[in-house]
Amino acid sequence: MTTSSSFQCSIAPWLSVRQGAKAVEFYKAAFGAAEVFRIDALDGAVVARLSVEGAEFWLGDESPQHHNFSPESLGGGTVRMVLTVAHPDAVYKRAVNAGATAVVPVSEMHGWRVGRIVDPFGHHWEIGRELGA
Repeated sequence: MTTSSSFQCSIAPWLSVRQGAKAVEFYKAAFGAAEVFRIDALDGAVVARLSVEGAEFWLGDESPQHHNFSPESLGGGTVRMVLTVAHPDAVYKRAVNAGATAVVPVSEMHGWRVGRIVDPFGHHWEIGRELGA
């Protein structure tokens, strides 16, 4: 596959959540996310594109009619997010202070300094960095 040199391919996850507006505020508080794009529907549903130091992801209120379910509706998620940051201990602590639940404390394992949280919307996040990086 060839692409134009001015085009950069990317993959950005889309998180389905309940209470999208609250989710946007959580990710701002927990990870310092910035809103890149946002649509607020009349019924209160939100679609937003967020950026954490240039790493983007999307979120939207779950919509069962489109087969988009939050982990809360499914009883768990099928994907874990990996947030690679320079200071995993500080970001982990910030996320817990913002309302995330600690799952695995930050420690050194498998060549990484990493910990795991679950956000208030049921998504699991590995927060870490590769050792020596």
